[in-house]
Amino acid sequence: MSESGWEDVVDLPDELDDGTAEELYDTADEVQDMTGEVCPYPQVEAKKAIQGLSSGDLLVQETDHVPSTENVPKAVEDLAEANVWKSGDGRYRIFLRKR
Repeated sequence: MSESGWEDVVDLPDELDDGTAEELYDTADEVQDMTGEVCPYPQVEAKKAIQGLSSGDLLVQETDHVPSTENVPKAVEDLAEANVWKSGDGRYRIFLRKR
């Protein structure tokens, strides 16, 4: 029997490769640094920011709180499409494109 991992119990958005993540980050319309913040604060801030963006605009949230990579996209799923990038050193970027 194999051991369960984090990926077995969470529903993460599609993961981006390093190159795509850097390109998107460089062209983001807004970036939020949520490092050190825990839920629900990142969800609330993402929702507020997305409501102020135009359709097609990109919001990027940087975080070190793994549950945010699942909770933030779920909190704004009716407003934005989500992708996640993980650095390999405990940092994540959540890319949210307004619908």
